[in-house]
Amino acid sequence: MHHLATRSTRMPNTYKSKIYLSFCQLQSKLGGRGRSSIYRDVDLGRLPKPVKLGSRLYWNEAEIDAAIENQAA
Repeated sequence: MHHLATRSTRMPNTYKSKIYLSFCQLQSKLGGRGRSSIYRDVDLGRLPKPVKLGSRLYWNEAEIDAAIENQAA
């Protein structure tokens, strides 16, 4: 399993560290939701679109957290 920037080291305030989630990490964060449910939420704008890094897709964790907060409100 590949992990990308799961937790970053401290950086100067001029740089905002970003944490990206793989699909498996996103699925776990969303309580084990299915692939089709997650992509449907992306298509409907309820979840942010992933970023392609190399040949893989990753989701910005801060954007996911914000989307979860918006759905809970």
